[in-house]
Amino acid sequence: MTFEADSNDITEHSRDMPGPYLCTMCDRQFRTKLNLRQHQQIHNVEQVYSCTQCEKRFPTQHYLKKHMYIHSSKYTCTECGKCFSHINHLTVHRQSHSGEKLFLCTVCGKKFVQSADLVKHSRVHSGEKPYKCPTCDKAFSLSAHLNTHMRVHTGDKPYKCSLCEKSFSDSSNLRRHTRHIHSNRRPYDCLYCGKLFKNGGDLKRHVYTHTDAKPHSCRHCSDCFAQVGHLKAHLLRSHNEGAWFTCYICLKKFGCTGHLKRHLRRHEGDKPYVCIDCPKRFSTADELKSHQMTHSDLKLLCCGSCGKFFRNKAYLIKHLKSCSDGLGFSDGRLLI
Repeated sequence: MTFEADSNDITEHSRDMPGPYLCTMCDRQFRTKLNLRQHQQIHNVEQVYSCTQCEKRFPTQHYLKKHMYIHSSKYTCTECGKCFSHINHLTVHRQSHSGEKLFLCTVCGKKFVQSADLVKHSRVHSGEKPYKCPTCDKAFSLSAHLNTHMRVHTGDKPYKCSLCEKSFSDSSNLRRHTRHIHSNRRPYDCLYCGKLFKNGGDLKRHVYTHTDAKPHSCRHCSDCFAQVGHLKAHLLRSHNEGAWFTCYICLKKFGCTGHLKRHLRRHEGDKPYVCIDCPKRFSTADELKSHQMTHSDLKLLCCGSCGKFFRNKAYLIKHLKSCSDGLGFSDGRLLI
């Protein structure tokens, strides 16, 4: 049997309803400031009550008692041994083993194991965003998204890179950083030239160099650009649209905050990008990538004139001058 439901037909349990006061150390929300303060003691109090059957510790006997249900409850899953305090919790859990999805979205036909998952999914169609930030006007469809957003206001960055000193507010940003900066794995290859890339976005931008595609057009003139960053720079310089970001030290202007942050590292001597093969550090990811090629036998850059490959662009440019002169190109053009 499948349960069909529209977004208007579903009501979440009162425990899941959003409140205006958010704990920035976990996902929980509260309707009153008093309840939030009482909850925050959990994070501040020493964990003194230990479970005798595992290594977990708790700040109060109440939380320890709730935890003990895991070890002593009579409602046990025969598939994995997990225990539950209520039979209905066990029933819902069993569906994760069977793969049975009883809750159907009547808008798109997608099915879910739990009604709570259907509730969250229904907001995709309804546009409902019940989780509101108490600091600014932003709202979110999921409490987890609000929790991540709150770190913008608190400055909290709990996800730390184990290979360098950088921290991130979101786990996905940490994974992206690790893949882009510290890993040499390049699973994306160009069908035109075979060049390898670490992520799909870089490959997509590279392919434009082969197809001459310029999908980003200026609304003020006929100019088109392969990258959205180039379009933004054009809007600033040619049409005075957008905002410049100015360096407070040398007053140099930049079209985006990312370029300003990268520039400021040179003034401040900040070198957050660390080579995993040697102790050298660098101010930008590009400098680190160029350096890492000295540790690798991988040669990704090819001379279009003679077919010779090079580890980095500096060596290729130096080669191109002599190569183009030898082939009779007076302008020393770059055939990459």
